[in-house]
Amino acid sequence: MDGSSVADMTRLTFAEYLDHLRAESARFGEVLAQCDPNAAVPGCPAWNAADLLWHLTQVQATWAEVINGRPTASMSAEPGPRPADLSHPDLLTHFQEASTALVEALAAADPAEAAWSWGPEQTVGFTYRRQALEALVHRVDAEQAAGAQTPLDPRLAADGVDEVIGLFYGWKPPWGEFSPLPHHLRVDLTDADSSVWVQFGRFAGDHDGEHRDLPDLVVVPDPGVEPDAVISGSAEEVLLRLWKRGDGSGIHLAGDLKFVDLFRELTHSPLD
Repeated sequence: MDGSSVADMTRLTFAEYLDHLRAESARFGEVLAQCDPNAAVPGCPAWNAADLLWHLTQVQATWAEVINGRPTASMSAEPGPRPADLSHPDLLTHFQEASTALVEALAAADPAEAAWSWGPEQTVGFTYRRQALEALVHRVDAEQAAGAQTPLDPRLAADGVDEVIGLFYGWKPPWGEFSPLPHHLRVDLTDADSSVWVQFGRFAGDHDGEHRDLPDLVVVPDPGVEPDAVISGSAEEVLLRLWKRGDGSGIHLAGDLKFVDLFRELTHSPLD
């Protein structure tokens, strides 16, 4: 088992991902056009609104290049710091250009075509999904910086829950092996009629000259057993909690809470 997400119930069509990419990116730009560039971004404490704007600009421009240069083009470098000499209007213009380029590149590509990604799925379809969800989370960042938060689409947020657990926390590098244990946690997304199942285990292997053996998790299909613990809440609330953009105050916990604690420990590292 490679730890990639298998909860296909949450997946949207590629046309829906593209529509969401357009809409979330448009909202992101609209909010930041009216926001103080120096406003703090709560979900990314090292950034202000101008840094956030530059970040998503670089991300979308890079992935447009990856898709246009498929299948051999890859990310040549991590996004760099914001140039100090770019005005806020110039940053907004660069963002609009990058966003348009990404949408046009994806719209012209078959999701099944081969394309580089940093994940286990080496297809254009990976970028359809990943960039729709990237834009969603950073739209939240923009709104939180501006104090103007609006609701998330429940189906897209539910797919985001599956992605962040299965890909960001559940995907395993090839140098080790995941050994499952008979313990499961279920995440119920109450407004999206879907659930994400997590199985706990250990990941072990040799890396950089040392042996590692650590508790870990993967996303699995419904195993047909009673879960050891259940986390339930709206897709929006669970997603924002996992991305450290919300406090999860409306999330309900049930079952053996030591497995909730283990889940929290394994999904603790911050995400930008």
